[in-house]
Amino acid sequence: MKLLPLHKLGTREISAGVIDFGLFLPWVSASNGNRLWVKIIHEKDQFLQAIQPVKFELNHSVDLDYGDYWSVQVDINSTPRPDAKSAWGSPGRYVYRYCLENSNVPEMIDWIIDPFAREFGVGKLSAFTLGYEVYSWSDQENIWKTPALDDLVLYELMINEFGGDIDGAIAHLDYLADLGINCIELMPVSNVANTVDWGFLPIGYFGVDERFGKRKDLQRLIDAAHQRGIAIILDAVYGHTSESFPYAYVYKKLAYWENPFMGAFAKDYFGESTDFRRTFTRDFFFTVNHHWLDCYHADGFRYDCVPNYWDGPVGQGYACLTYETYQMVKAKQELAGHWQRFVQNGDINLIQCAEQLEGPREILKQTYSNCTWQNETLGAAKQVAHGNQDELASLGLRLALSGYPAEVTNDNDRIKKTALQYIENHDRYQSKGLMLFSRRYGNNFSLIALNFGDQEQTVPFVFPFGGDYREELHGHENLKDIVFREQSWLTVPGNYGRIWTLQ
Repeated sequence: MKLLPLHKLGTREISAGVIDFGLFLPWVSASNGNRLWVKIIHEKDQFLQAIQPVKFELNHSVDLDYGDYWSVQVDINSTPRPDAKSAWGSPGRYVYRYCLENSNVPEMIDWIIDPFAREFGVGKLSAFTLGYEVYSWSDQENIWKTPALDDLVLYELMINEFGGDIDGAIAHLDYLADLGINCIELMPVSNVANTVDWGFLPIGYFGVDERFGKRKDLQRLIDAAHQRGIAIILDAVYGHTSESFPYAYVYKKLAYWENPFMGAFAKDYFGESTDFRRTFTRDFFFTVNHHWLDCYHADGFRYDCVPNYWDGPVGQGYACLTYETYQMVKAKQELAGHWQRFVQNGDINLIQCAEQLEGPREILKQTYSNCTWQNETLGAAKQVAHGNQDELASLGLRLALSGYPAEVTNDNDRIKKTALQYIENHDRYQSKGLMLFSRRYGNNFSLIALNFGDQEQTVPFVFPFGGDYREELHGHENLKDIVFREQSWLTVPGNYGRIWTLQ
């Protein structure tokens, strides 16, 4: 895999007020009767009926590696305002979209998203900022080191349901740090077409969706997290896209029977399937990975919904993408700058994991805790199975629940790295707002009890081992002389939890 030339893709302000537009549209050439335009409007003007977007036609050329390339330079300052009241020419955000005319298609193909946009407007609009200033990272970023995999305590977070937006998430970072976590898995932040969306049908991969904030906002979040010793990994949706994703949308509108980017590479459970047999597709997502690591200083990725993407260690699916990304980081680790954050005692620590990879058991497997707070998963145990399903080795992403203390998560004799078991008993627990989980390995046992209600609850539980149980959060409510297979009573405070471990 190799990096796409981002210096000629998307939008870039190459000099004051001059914006360069460029995108690849393989198999869509001028010689076949195609003409491509970009429509641009200042963000302040976009809902004013009297002010229409300004339209510029792109020029066609051929890239030696990826084929048909369309580009144009737009001088914002020298272009007349579309209306006397327009904000055109002023600094700030402009939104844009592409539209394509083809002699064989009756109507113009409009609302084409820029697949290489770094910023986004509302809905199916790409964006750029005139006079954009690059984010200045804190001094702490110069010494930040991504935690070792075996030391991770993970908290899964959906920004809009957690803090409303990125500023809300930043405001809660001290709370998350106080819980004892050192890694946040951000659920998808890529651009989507809907204003209410969980993010699993992307249309833009090179930036954060405008629902959450802007480019600098996410950079501030990651910077602030690193200052608190918290890594950020991103939930990456590369196996499928929205039907509005340009490499699905355009070619369907043109009635192409084949596609240079999309296709049934693996099981197609959601949306439009991407085809990793295509060089362009592989290089595209490899470049996406590089961009998030380089521009946003993300610490790694968790790949979403990838059944059948295992096609061998040297295949073309996610295993190859993971390996190539690792090799890219390894090659950059000797360079000065923020790539040094992946080096720990001479070793690379790049967080990458995948969901539901099928194939040999040495491929990553994942079990879920199903434990939620305000619609969020609080923790998940990620594991690698080596040969025998009973021989489990941790990938290092351990449970983070209500302040799981570091001395506990690092004590492999007491908290074994095995899957959490959800305890189902509606009358005893769920009806009272409680969720219980257990973790067992040999004669070691831990019980996690979470209370999602406002009132303290006291409930019965039968422990599989007798003895003394220490309450791991604060040392309160320790359980002494528990009798094997006899009912004991647990008290769990409101809006909080307890974790008991057999001593």
